[in-house]
Amino acid sequence: MTQTATAPPSALRRINPATLYFFGALGGILFGYDLGIISGILVVINKVWSLTGFEKGVVTASLSVGAMIGAGLAGRLCNRVGRRRTIMAAGGVVILGTVACSLAPNFDSLVGFRTVLGVGIGLSSATVPTYISELAPARIRGAMGALNQIFIVSGILIAFLVSYWLQPHHLWRWMFAGAIVPAAILIIGLTLLPETPRWLLNTGKEDEARAVLASTHGREGDDIDAEVASIREVIALDSQQSGRIRDLGAAWVRPMLFVALLLAVGQQFSGVNAINAYFPTMLISLGFTANTALLSAIILGITKLAFTAWVVFVVDRWGRKPLLLIGNVVMVVTLGLTGWVILNVHDKNTLGTLAVILLVLYLAGYELGWGAVVWVMMAEVFPLKVRSIGMGVGAVVLWAATGIITAVFPIMSDHNHLGLGKSMYVFAGINALLFVLTWLLVKETKQQSLEQIEMSLREAV
Repeated sequence: MTQTATAPPSALRRINPATLYFFGALGGILFGYDLGIISGILVVINKVWSLTGFEKGVVTASLSVGAMIGAGLAGRLCNRVGRRRTIMAAGGVVILGTVACSLAPNFDSLVGFRTVLGVGIGLSSATVPTYISELAPARIRGAMGALNQIFIVSGILIAFLVSYWLQPHHLWRWMFAGAIVPAAILIIGLTLLPETPRWLLNTGKEDEARAVLASTHGREGDDIDAEVASIREVIALDSQQSGRIRDLGAAWVRPMLFVALLLAVGQQFSGVNAINAYFPTMLISLGFTANTALLSAIILGITKLAFTAWVVFVVDRWGRKPLLLIGNVVMVVTLGLTGWVILNVHDKNTLGTLAVILLVLYLAGYELGWGAVVWVMMAEVFPLKVRSIGMGVGAVVLWAATGIITAVFPIMSDHNHLGLGKSMYVFAGINALLFVLTWLLVKETKQQSLEQIEMSLREAV
């Protein structure tokens, strides 16, 4: 039923789109910071608690276990209370988990508290891309989705900087505590922002939905009427579904579900978080000092940020699929060369320098393609009725893949098993396979509204 009462002033006032997208994407900093900070913390707590390779994997992967739980809860929570309130709840859980991690008395409690922290990260990672994609106009939706990835890599870079500054003083508890700042800013900022127009229309709040569309799309009158009519058409079609996880199995939804899961698994099996989480540890094993390894990680973080920023300007012109394919080519070549260098170059200075250069280039390729584009596409390929559920499933799978990689990598890269060089070959082979699957299965979505994407799915069956 359409809302007839006047919407609250906070919903009707003109919203600055830049402010809206900034605070909307800020959840990405939480994601990135907590992924990146563990790399510096491991350098310190390894000296304090003498961790085995298995224990390093456990404490790193515990975030992913919690994130799977959070992402699994996100879909139902998004539909019930809205995208905005779900992100605010995520910020609250992150603050709680961060404080607990900062005070953890031993290894076991740290693993448990980091799992709680992961619940908040999972809620955020499954919801922020949906929030942004439903607010952004089709012509810039890719760029706005890439903004989330900019915040993720900014969080990773901030984590590397904090690690570099605090590691010499062994202040690993303060490294954890740094996440409180973006979480608090996120909660405060979202109190000033609106819900998405699609959720508002779906819950009968048309006046508020129109106000948000006018602010974010810069349109008035007939254009807003057309946009509302398009969304209403999709809502009417979706009313035939229950909006539950089983609806993802519908014949016309399955192809996009498969693509989303391919993107989710591929992003992590490309090897990115093996590099993000263990980069300093890897360099130390190659002969770097702890301080030099952490300084090199900052260079890595700057590279990631620069190439993600570039994606913002090209994703809506070049398209999603070309960027994924280009990224795969770069990752295959650089990982293959990294493996060869580690296995065949014996001078430590030459080996360390070449390894850093190649891994920085690898991450440039990742951010150009699979970093930003995966989150953009996962948030736009699902129909409205099951978008939050689908995004939740995709995020659960993504975090499961993250957990597998971060748990297994310290063991597989140990010299008693595959070793670091052959591990790079494994990731190169996975990226070659991802190139083929992307070429065959992923369809382009640039310049299409979310409603157009959904209607094309329905017509294809």
